[in-house]
Amino acid sequence: MSAPGVLVLAKTPQPGRVKTRLCPPCTPEQAARVAAAALADTLDTVAATTADARILVVDGDHPAPAGWQRLAQRGGPLGDRIANAFADARPVTDGRGAAAATLLIGMDTPQLTAAHLDTAVGLLDTADGPDAVLGPADDGGWWALGLREPGHAEALRAIPTSTARTGRLTLAALRRRGLRVHLLPRLRDVDTAADAHAVAARCPAGSRFAVAVAVDVDVPSPAAVGR
Repeated sequence: MSAPGVLVLAKTPQPGRVKTRLCPPCTPEQAARVAAAALADTLDTVAATTADARILVVDGDHPAPAGWQRLAQRGGPLGDRIANAFADARPVTDGRGAAAATLLIGMDTPQLTAAHLDTAVGLLDTADGPDAVLGPADDGGWWALGLREPGHAEALRAIPTSTARTGRLTLAALRRRGLRVHLLPRLRDVDTAADAHAVAARCPAGSRFAVAVAVDVDVPSPAAVGR
């Protein structure tokens, strides 16, 4: 049996459309460069995994790397776009002879490693493994969701996103469906300048994100970090 597929849900890094919470201290152009670097590092990490299928699910015209599939995001609210991404990717994974199991991540955790993803993929690919894997984020959301049966992503349509309760609500919704959920390591995602510097410090050597943060994101004052 082939390994599950990995989806990367992303926005094309255009000024004014990505990483707006970095502004200030960043300009929209600087924030877009930081987002582009985060996406590039994330795509490289996914390319280094054992996943059978790699799919960029993108809002905008950003191209997929060679050897990847590319899908357009559908829907308005983020929960709908995530559920639609799982649904739209299923023919791609099934068409490659893979199990329908799918792992979805975003572009906001460039510090993640191929080992993080291979662990999640391996759990979904194990006969007696969990039905779902969920990676909680420090801000109360989540950075990864993997489903052995992608149809369960329908539960996300009713969950408010980008709140301090999103992760807890997602976990509860999955368990209400009778799913066995394995929690992945907690990671910090990038919203603010403080997040950007904290995450950059955890990125591997050669990280484009770390370089972009050093160049384009002013170090926040202690007062700003405390807010």
